[in-house]
Amino acid sequence: MSDYHLLPAQRLTGAVRVATPAQPEPVTLTSPALVVMTDLRHIPAAVIEPDVTMESANAYMMLRGIRSLLVLNRDKLLAGIITATDILGEKPLRFIQERCVKHNEILVSDIMTPLDRLEAIHMSEIQHARVGNIIASLCDTGRQHTLVIENGVDGQPTVCGMFSLTQIEKQLGTIIPSVEIARTFTEIEAALAAG
Repeated sequence: MSDYHLLPAQRLTGAVRVATPAQPEPVTLTSPALVVMTDLRHIPAAVIEPDVTMESANAYMMLRGIRSLLVLNRDKLLAGIITATDILGEKPLRFIQERCVKHNEILVSDIMTPLDRLEAIHMSEIQHARVGNIIASLCDTGRQHTLVIENGVDGQPTVCGMFSLTQIEKQLGTIIPSVEIARTFTEIEAALAAG
């Protein structure tokens, strides 16, 4: 430890206060989009493998309190995404009918949204976007989640973040109107102001 010098300390006397964290600014439609993004450069991504059962994926999501998992192949590359909507919606029922399998035999790979059907927004677009832009984009595509990518050190796209409509609702403190009701930023803004 000889490489490190001692830090000077002082004795405490008199009235000493304890700091309290500053209250975060409330999230609004005009807040920077970055305040509602799950930044995977700072928070480990919730991931699962494609050959895990759908029921295990659901249990893992419930345990972590999240509604989506990135699906990584054996090479640790993105293969797709699986969401609570995929698991609890009609996809498993259709798969059971088509393949004559039992519910507990359905794998993540059977009902996930594969890589070639995923879309992502580049980080350069996010840096100047607002929360309202993210909501409008999610509602327009009818999705609950969208990925954010940047160019990795090798020049290849790297998922660096994710937006979740459920998380945005929590941060806004309101329910976002469904896709059928609101498709434009103006309609979303009007519906949120009325609610």
